[in-house]
Amino acid sequence: MSVEKTIKITSESGVHARPATVLVNKAGSYTAEITLEYKNKKVNMKSIMGIMSLGISKGADLTIIADGPDQDEALEGMYEVFKEEGLGE
Repeated sequence: MSVEKTIKITSESGVHARPATVLVNKAGSYTAEITLEYKNKKVNMKSIMGIMSLGISKGADLTIIADGPDQDEALEGMYEVFKEEGLGE
């Protein structure tokens, strides 16, 4: 059973290329499947093009979904990156 967490984007510039790259690199360090959901669209968080295709702007509510052997660590790890990069809370 997958785990999920919602995050609100507070960064003025939303999720652009540099933080998206950091997210993809972090996601790649887990074996779990990690999905980002925004406006009923789901993309693989291990895909830079997927994340960029969402066009995430300030005020967006995103859901991070992790499913796999290390899903709990993956979910927390991805949430931490959003906070560390100043993207959201």
